[in-house]
Amino acid sequence: MEVFVMTTMKRIQYHQYGGPEVMRFEDFEPTRPGPGEVLVRVKAAAANPMDWKIRSGEMKIMTGRKFPRGLGHDFAGVVAEVGDGVTRLGVGDEVLGGASIKAAGAFAEMVVADEKAVVKKPADLSWEEAAAVPIVGLTAFQAMVSTSKLHTGQAVFVHGCLGGVGRSAVQLALAHGASVGGSCRGTARQEAHDLGVTPIVDFDFDAMKLAGRFDVVFDTAGTLPIKAARALLKPGGRIIDITPTPAKFVRSALPGPYQVLIAKVSVEDLEAVAQAVGKGILRLPIARTVPLGRAIEALTELERNRTPKGGKLVITTE
Repeated sequence: MEVFVMTTMKRIQYHQYGGPEVMRFEDFEPTRPGPGEVLVRVKAAAANPMDWKIRSGEMKIMTGRKFPRGLGHDFAGVVAEVGDGVTRLGVGDEVLGGASIKAAGAFAEMVVADEKAVVKKPADLSWEEAAAVPIVGLTAFQAMVSTSKLHTGQAVFVHGCLGGVGRSAVQLALAHGASVGGSCRGTARQEAHDLGVTPIVDFDFDAMKLAGRFDVVFDTAGTLPIKAARALLKPGGRIIDITPTPAKFVRSALPGPYQVLIAKVSVEDLEAVAQAVGKGILRLPIARTVPLGRAIEALTELERNRTPKGGKLVITTE
């Protein structure tokens, strides 16, 4: 087996939980991949809201208190080394995937990830396009396909239909023959219309005007009141929420249509998402691309101002 010669690399990391000011662009020494892991030379990585939720300490019950911690999860790159037991991927493979919540570290020149969270990149995808896929695509796929099992003639309402997960859900639902309504900013109605969403409403819409019209209500923003979500549903429909809180987990455990969904690592699902992107079924726009060495400023702007809008922030290493 070819072995990658380890040298000091660069990454964005932090030494304590906190706001954007704790991010540092520093040297680090990548770890060797353990059993079932791969070491990937990162070509591009994409930002997600969960990145700063983790860095702020909101999920420290899962991530612990060991520092420094790397930042970032979604990436695309080339496999540099494989750990024991890895057979599906090999050195030199072009891949896309996600680092685990606990390990993170995709905003770097090198990252270690579980083999089960990494799949081969479709040849026609750029590094940037591939990096934008994993978390949002997998979450939307598991909501629309694995959980809802959408089929022709059904109707879906996507609250936040132009966010990364929302946009992915719209496209996947349409590809499975469902019709899709959704909510977005009033200034973005044309963009939602062009994506195939109808009807389109503002975030603070009156749910009673759309009462009983949808088989699935997908709350990607986590801000749709449960009363409004229930009003939108057809009898026997389901409500899916992807922004968990302790209260939401309690509600999800009770009988009824409401369910909190946490995307789970699945090679089969991630490969299906990658294929959908490769075939043009699923398209995720990129709003801005920045080099790794200048990414902290862009990440801070995204977190504080939610800009750029209309697509992903992608960080490149070349």
